[in-house]
Amino acid sequence: MKKIEINPITRLEGHGKIAIFLDDKGNVDDAFFQVVEFRGYEKFLQGMPIEEVPRTVSTICGVCRGVHFTASMKASDQIYGVEPTATGRKLREMFFYAHHIEDHAVVLYALGLPDYVVGPESSPAERNIVGLIQKVGVEVGKEVLRKRGLAVKIFEILGGKPNHPVAALPGGWSKRLSEEERQQIEKWADELIELGKLTLKVFNDVVLQNPRYMELVTGDMYKVEVGYMGSVDEEGNIAYYDGLQKVIDAQGNEVGTFKDKEYLDFVAERVQPWSYLKFPYLKKKGEWQGIQDGTDTNLYCVGPLARLNIARGMGTPLAQEAFEKFQATFNEKPVHYIQAYHWARAIELLNAAEKLKALAQDPEITSPDTVAEPGEVTGEGVGIIEAPRGTLIHHYRTDEKGIVSDANLIVATTHNNGPINIAVKKAARHFIKDGKVDEGILNYVEMAFRPYDLCLACATHTVTGAVPLEVNVYTDDGKLYRQLRNF
Repeated sequence: MKKIEINPITRLEGHGKIAIFLDDKGNVDDAFFQVVEFRGYEKFLQGMPIEEVPRTVSTICGVCRGVHFTASMKASDQIYGVEPTATGRKLREMFFYAHHIEDHAVVLYALGLPDYVVGPESSPAERNIVGLIQKVGVEVGKEVLRKRGLAVKIFEILGGKPNHPVAALPGGWSKRLSEEERQQIEKWADELIELGKLTLKVFNDVVLQNPRYMELVTGDMYKVEVGYMGSVDEEGNIAYYDGLQKVIDAQGNEVGTFKDKEYLDFVAERVQPWSYLKFPYLKKKGEWQGIQDGTDTNLYCVGPLARLNIARGMGTPLAQEAFEKFQATFNEKPVHYIQAYHWARAIELLNAAEKLKALAQDPEITSPDTVAEPGEVTGEGVGIIEAPRGTLIHHYRTDEKGIVSDANLIVATTHNNGPINIAVKKAARHFIKDGKVDEGILNYVEMAFRPYDLCLACATHTVTGAVPLEVNVYTDDGKLYRQLRNF
């Protein structure tokens, strides 16, 4: 049996590899997405005051800094038994929408769209953000980068720093927004709405109008039938900062809804010895069934496509119009074609920009009443948000002084681990035939994980028991002499 390894995989945050095993005829027998890095945040948060946790977990990842900050901040509210003031909550949401915009822009233009704008079989030296800018034009590229930078400036104004924010307080927000800052953010929000419109136009012109690319978008090689999880508001529209978590199965039937600690009734996690990334599944749909899709699977995924699948709409006019075009194009719900993640992400970018502008125009946003007085320590808190990559859960337990005794973080890439493995295997089996493999074919395989927008630094926090270790000893002629493992 021949093994093909893509190591390292490219255009993602973190370090991983894909192992593909061919049978005697050169066709794919099996394929695995493997995470080969390990970090232990869940362990070394223990012993830390909960009010310090938001600033600490923002360092898990330089890309996802705002989402861990926000989820842990919501958990700290529960631990101190306090509800944020109306202004404090709105400032948090404004901060969070700015983060969504800059994150989605990076993922689309630097990681996802080069496969389409430059071409999936083009040279790796060109299939990147530089090649994309050369294709769309330098002036357009500059404008995209400039507008994305405006979202980062809003993030900095509100959070205190452009990278790792510091404005978190249990019960609200430490920084009041001045009227001058509000006016500046409102002005920038208009530009970010234009960025959303431009991004949808690029996707329409490059992908939707290209029959060959639409074969990839709607083809079975990138179709993964699983359930979906996301958050909705009282009207059933997508909710990012807060909302009710909703779960549907692969056929679109509602499995249930939950809030806060109730996630434990829905999500179970499985450990496999060949990956540092856990495998969540819906225990409401039965015991672990393995890594397989289909109408009866209990695997599920999260993120932009999942949110569009579980929601009735977007809640803002321009994004709603784009959402309806999305639904009409596929004419089915849920949509299982994973390349549609890119389109869903572009719709969400516009949605976040519209929501950002609405908050900038809210007369309450500059109120000095940004924080509520903390109450007695409750000892437990759960913060759930919709990060750009999908549902993020932070669960903490503390002692009577608010010192963390236990932490559990389930991030979007962890939720998606099972579907990612399925996607990689399906793509490998479709594109690799009779042992014929080249750079373009391997990129088609990598295109199976890019829609999920992997963040492996966020996802690899802990494993059950000892760290799995395997040592292979070879003779000088390359033959396997002995294999040692602790699992």
